[in-house]
Amino acid sequence: MTADALSPSPVAPAGLSRRARAFVEVDGIRVPRPDIRRLRTAWLGLGIPGAEIDRATAFDDRWGGIALPPAPFYEGGPHVLGADLPEGSAAEGWSFPAGSCRVSMAYGFVIGPDGAFCIDGNGCSRTPLHAGVEGWVESLALASHARRWARTITTIKGKDVESLDLGGYEPVPEVQGLTDSWWRGKDSLVALYRGEAVSFGAPRCLEAHVYGGLDEWGLRGG
Repeated sequence: MTADALSPSPVAPAGLSRRARAFVEVDGIRVPRPDIRRLRTAWLGLGIPGAEIDRATAFDDRWGGIALPPAPFYEGGPHVLGADLPEGSAAEGWSFPAGSCRVSMAYGFVIGPDGAFCIDGNGCSRTPLHAGVEGWVESLALASHARRWARTITTIKGKDVESLDLGGYEPVPEVQGLTDSWWRGKDSLVALYRGEAVSFGAPRCLEAHVYGGLDEWGLRGG
């Protein structure tokens, strides 16, 4: 094992913004994880297609063992990123876990058939939050940055979220928003968390965080 493999400091995977790279490398840590390649034969014996095992292995090579600070919603998100046993079928598509939960929850975090970062679980339909795990990490980095620089932080819940006026705002593209999204205005950032509301059919679970009083650095941070 190389010295780098033993380092607790993660190296941010390619493709992230400067802000997200700094977040991963400064605020994240790397913890040891077993190589899931040792499970390939057993997983093939369970009828899991080799291509899906390869997809999970590629994710684990890129993200496995990276632990990031908690998200401001979804009970903090995955504690440590890493793939595990793929589940699904040819008809419904295959997904695999994206990492371990921090607390006991009704759902987990998975990478869907198209690579989207999703929530999925008991009583919860698979709902894509971001088009990829990179979008999830960008969202974490932006939340961390916005909390540090905002003069005001306002939380809006339930049906009041639908009354938010986002005219004049633009979507933040790096978060790859699907069900969830971030919006940038002239002096504020807005994070919309819709995943639980969509998954459970529960509008009361809608939540938005408005970070106000931001200057140009606060709005972008790299």
